[in-house]
Amino acid sequence: MARHVFLTGLPGVGKTTLIHKSIDTLKSAGVPIVGFYTEEVRINGRRIGFDVVTVSGKRGTLSRTRNDAGSGRCEYRVGQYAVDVSSFECLVLPLFTKVNGKDDKEKKLYVIDEIGKMELFSERFVQAVRQILDTTGATILGTIPVPKGKSLCLVEDIRSRRDVKIFNITKDNRNSIAQEIITTVQDCRKLNGM
Repeated sequence: MARHVFLTGLPGVGKTTLIHKSIDTLKSAGVPIVGFYTEEVRINGRRIGFDVVTVSGKRGTLSRTRNDAGSGRCEYRVGQYAVDVSSFECLVLPLFTKVNGKDDKEKKLYVIDEIGKMELFSERFVQAVRQILDTTGATILGTIPVPKGKSLCLVEDIRSRRDVKIFNITKDNRNSIAQEIITTVQDCRKLNGM
């Protein structure tokens, strides 16, 4: 039986929209949720990068195009985007660590949208995700990219886990699959004793 739920599908198919719908419904049901999702940043209709937004509404830079990345040195790139690993880690890692000296990973729903090339430049993020995947009582609702080109180790590990349910999102099912995703997350939480 699944303990974690991941959505996969082509870019732009609606994975993040489904994450938003799930968050809204689960929050209304009183489920404690922490985590983040990514959003495109556009200026005059042109995409210049991506931001990370926490479930509580805090925002930070994930990446910018080379022209909009600022003067800071960037070690990591994905295509035309310079990835700001430091900004990403400062915003995201505290969501997955101990709070007030107590392990806060139990009995929470962790939203992780997404586990992709940009996010995986952070080894500390990879370690945090692996720890949550293995924590009794924790459930992840996340997104992973479709297999393409060079495989991403953590993504392939997630795909091969027996305790993960993966939904393949397509243009044909994206408008009808939300309730099935939410029900599966609720079933995972019951299995995890929540």
